[in-house]
Amino acid sequence: MKVILLERVERLGALGDTVNVKDGFARNFLLPRHKALRATETNLKIFDAQRAEIESRNAKAKAGAEGDAGKLDGTSYILIRQAGESGQLYGSVSGRDVADAILAAGGKADRSQIVLDKPIKTLGVHEVKVRLHAEVTVTVKINIARSQDEAERQARGENVISAQYEEDRVAAEEAAADMLEGGAGSHDVDFGADR
Repeated sequence: MKVILLERVERLGALGDTVNVKDGFARNFLLPRHKALRATETNLKIFDAQRAEIESRNAKAKAGAEGDAGKLDGTSYILIRQAGESGQLYGSVSGRDVADAILAAGGKADRSQIVLDKPIKTLGVHEVKVRLHAEVTVTVKINIARSQDEAERQARGENVISAQYEEDRVAAEEAAADMLEGGAGSHDVDFGADR
């Protein structure tokens, strides 16, 4: 299906471009979200007549998004989640979770603006892109931890999973050394003396 783009669409074209797309993509995404018009003679005439208005509306939306981007770019948000010993989350963090964290902190972001290739399934600090407008994208940091203390340690750059393994290894070595020094087998007992 041939459509006229009403705004820039990534990997497709810029405002005013006439492009060929699959019918389902046009019907289910571009047309309902007012990102494109069908490329008919009537719509071409309407687009040419309203092009200046559409461009000014797009420029105004972009300026608003750039204003929001200044407040949002580089910010950090903490999500507390349950995870196993290896740092694997019992669930996952999706775009909706990221959007909710941003909104709870007073920022503006819709879940459809969050760009995640796949859900986040591990503890740590993850960079997530937020597309506020077709031409405005910012990056936020999502700090996923099991507790507030762990989140603060991760924010300082500490890898809490490897630190936990190191603490466990040191504790095991101390326990083994303690057993050798005065623990098991250190008492001299003559079991045959009482008989």
